[in-house]
Amino acid sequence: MIEKVPMRDGYGKALLELCAKRDDVMVLDADVAKSTRTVWIKDKFPDRFIDMGISEQDMVGTASGLALSGMIPFISTYCVFLAGRAWDQIRTTVCYNKLNVKLGGAHAGISVGPDGATHQALEDIALMRVLPGMTVIAPCDAEETRKATLAMAEIDGPCFVRFGREAVPVVTDENTPFEVGKARLVREGSDVSIFACGPMVYEATAAAEQLAQEGISAEVFDLHTIKPIDTEAVVASVKKTGCAVTAEEHQYYGGLHGAVSECLTANYPAPLEAVAVYDRFGESGDPGELMKKYKLTAEGIIEKVRAVLKRK
Repeated sequence: MIEKVPMRDGYGKALLELCAKRDDVMVLDADVAKSTRTVWIKDKFPDRFIDMGISEQDMVGTASGLALSGMIPFISTYCVFLAGRAWDQIRTTVCYNKLNVKLGGAHAGISVGPDGATHQALEDIALMRVLPGMTVIAPCDAEETRKATLAMAEIDGPCFVRFGREAVPVVTDENTPFEVGKARLVREGSDVSIFACGPMVYEATAAAEQLAQEGISAEVFDLHTIKPIDTEAVVASVKKTGCAVTAEEHQYYGGLHGAVSECLTANYPAPLEAVAVYDRFGESGDPGELMKKYKLTAEGIIEKVRAVLKRK
């Protein structure tokens, strides 16, 4: 049985590792430290932690000042508030000045559940991806979230990582390759390419296994880095399979689907379908039931695979 762990645990573990080995890391939070797991830093490295209160815009400004002084600030709060409320400060203060600020967007996606539409970040990838110089990462599980967070500390410039609240299947381990900007091949195939990010990587793999029983060979990629996208891997895969499906816990517009679509349009136009949230807000409910309702499941991916195969 596959172990399930909250992705935010990987974020907290990585910050503990960074604070233990580096003197230049600071962690800031907007009054949700228990939820983002930055409370672990507060407890073990209190001099490296600042609780800014419910003040996301001020947190970005403070982090910018720390970056200008040579520190590497990691700022954390609910994804919808970080990408939404503080977008102007992220754009003009951080990105325009190319500051070395790291953004941790917790509680991403519709699987936040009972908190409802106001707390379900479904637009954050689009908002962050459009910003010049911003690296955008959507890891698939707790271990990959840990690796992504560690990797961001080595990048000179603004970075954004999104992760959910619910426990999700751990499909990678400490030996699984991870490199920012490089897609990870999960499963080889010849009939259709499936590009997934976040918890949808697990669903894509499950879909591929079911499709194999029908004689359909699906190639699955963990496209954890949405910007910069791995153009080489995307194009090479679609040249082999002839069509593709994207899968993400995000709006259809501007997210992973948009990135892959732009990539293929410029390099190798091919039929493309998307598993995503189609131009609507989320709602309050059980996380698993919401994922099913919005077709963010293996079954939803299979439905789109069948549709795109008809277009080849």
